[in-house]
Amino acid sequence: MPKHELSLPRRIAAGARRLNRNPKLVELARHRRQRAMGEEVAEAPSRLDSHPADHAVHQLAVLRGDQPGFVGELGMTALQAWQRLAESQARGRGDADVVILFTDLVGFSSWALEAGDQAAVRLLGQVTEAVEPPIVQRRGEVVKRLGDGLMAAFGSGPDAYEAALAVNEGVREIEIDGYRPQLRTGIHLGRPRRLRGDYFGVDVNVAARLMDAANPGEIIGSQAVVDRLDADAVEAKRRRFSAKGAPKGLRVYALQRKLS
Repeated sequence: MPKHELSLPRRIAAGARRLNRNPKLVELARHRRQRAMGEEVAEAPSRLDSHPADHAVHQLAVLRGDQPGFVGELGMTALQAWQRLAESQARGRGDADVVILFTDLVGFSSWALEAGDQAAVRLLGQVTEAVEPPIVQRRGEVVKRLGDGLMAAFGSGPDAYEAALAVNEGVREIEIDGYRPQLRTGIHLGRPRRLRGDYFGVDVNVAARLMDAANPGEIIGSQAVVDRLDADAVEAKRRRFSAKGAPKGLRVYALQRKLS
């Protein structure tokens, strides 16, 4: 076979690669995608309640790396359109049980004003080390950090409860210049709507209100969480509770290990 015929496929492939990497074409495709769809979701999707579109967008973003191409931008546009459609069809409540956990450092702002920035940063660093590993170890995910607190999500009530216990025990070991921080924790099981790595809806608000109602060092859980815990291992003491936006008649409990 003549030499020029052997090289033709290679010349075509090389030309296609040059076209795909053409800066003007890539920038044009990116600009149009961002105008229509916004930036892609760069973070890994939740493993608790994620749609295939979220995983596809994330995987394509990983494959593109730091060298996006024209074809990749077109593919990202199509995947984001699929993702938007999936999200629009999931309005209202989600379709899977998720346990939402909120934590908050009691009185942190007042203490930080007196202690100063350096001590406050040290404290937050130690709290992060005490709080986040127990969540991950119990198959939870840190959804977002909220200054001196955080929001996490779990696939089961027992995992969330055990993480809450471990988190509170870890924080109690911290001491900064004679100050010992205390957490308050709220846990609620429901079906919040997941959107781009975050959760929204009434169930999220309920979990946050439970945290607000907790005393220093206390874990407050809703009836839905208590129903999934081992009654022989957990002491659940009924608490009076009322909060704007929370369902009327919601039963909540202060939770702790049952002493043997």
